[in-house]
Amino acid sequence: MEFASFEDFQQLDIRVGTIVHAEPFTDAKKAAYKLTIDFGSLGQKQSSAQITALYSLDDLKDRQVMAVVNFPVKRIAGFKSEVLVLGIINEEKEVVLLKPESKVPNGSVVR
Repeated sequence: MEFASFEDFQQLDIRVGTIVHAEPFTDAKKAAYKLTIDFGSLGQKQSSAQITALYSLDDLKDRQVMAVVNFPVKRIAGFKSEVLVLGIINEEKEVVLLKPESKVPNGSVVR
């Protein structure tokens, strides 16, 4: 494993946002959802997320998540994914979303 510097970490802009809309991403190669996430003063951003194994559409509405908001936009099957939602891969190779322990304002910065 290569070590990252503290300066590398400081370059990442990780924020908390609330999922305001989720829908199936039928054009994706692997099962995924299209998410719209409210990041407060940063506005709403879109993301593609392969989280269908553990989360239904109803589970995602109003759920707070953490995401990297300063990566370049990535096109996935024609969809503009603007942020990278963060999660942990469990033993079954499923994504478990990261979230704050308690509700915080949208756009809060992870430090």
